[in-house]
Amino acid sequence: MDFFHKSVMLNECIDMLDIKSDGIYVDGTVGGAGHSLEIARRLGENGRLIAFDRDPDAVAAATERLAGYNATVVKSNFSQMKDVLEEMNIHEVDGILLDLGVSSHQLDKAERGFSYHADAPLDMRMSQEGISASDIVNSYSKDELAKIMFEYGEEKFAWRIAEGIIKARQIKPVETTGELAEIVKNCVPAKVRREKNPCKKTFQAVRIAVNGELDHLSGGLDSAFELLKSGGRIAVITFHSLEDRMVKQKFAALCKGCICNPDFPQCICGRTPKAKLVNRKPIEAGSEELEDNNRSRSARLRVLERI
Repeated sequence: MDFFHKSVMLNECIDMLDIKSDGIYVDGTVGGAGHSLEIARRLGENGRLIAFDRDPDAVAAATERLAGYNATVVKSNFSQMKDVLEEMNIHEVDGILLDLGVSSHQLDKAERGFSYHADAPLDMRMSQEGISASDIVNSYSKDELAKIMFEYGEEKFAWRIAEGIIKARQIKPVETTGELAEIVKNCVPAKVRREKNPCKKTFQAVRIAVNGELDHLSGGLDSAFELLKSGGRIAVITFHSLEDRMVKQKFAALCKGCICNPDFPQCICGRTPKAKLVNRKPIEAGSEELEDNNRSRSARLRVLERI
């Protein structure tokens, strides 16, 4: 199966997970199996890897690449990992990796409709099923479209772009990535068009809405922590500020201890930290990796250990 994806911060992730040869590990976003393969290679005969992805192309490729290792590939969203693992009679794990965002394969395969660099059907579905980007662009109201672009893309021209979409689809449906990209370009000031490609935020926002990415991330982080055994670690790679903010806040809440008023003579809440940060500040890709893989420039790695 042809599924290409350059793994971001591969060595850093493997080091931070502190893999034990007899441990049980989860890769919640297996993609091209780059991270998973390195995890699997470090496992002994009693170790096990369970890898998840909702993209059938990724599942097929990972199944092929992990053949011969103690690994199981599951077609499912990582937010469902707790239920899936319980069906396998697995109730706790030693480590979990989440490499969020869109894969190189999904971006580079034009017909998947993720990229604004090539004209293709407006799709963006990671699972290749359910509501598509075309459905959203052609059926949501102006208010709904603007809200998506403002909240998920942090696009300050969201209202202008939403209005442009509404006007365009009154003439004909917006059916391709090229058509959507042209609408965006025509709705932002010329100065913005000259400085950078103005389509990134809108395409990011629509993709997040199509795939319910932030909802899945919130639930997935909760499920993942519940699965971790004491001393187990979760490593999360994010690619934009919305993801990173959510991970940072979730991790901070788990590390927080007493919440009593500091004026109280002693603690009455009884709350103790459930976890500790392995890295205080997010890890970023090194200069060598940035030269080799431009898509790693926005990546942030945060790691948490259960105590």
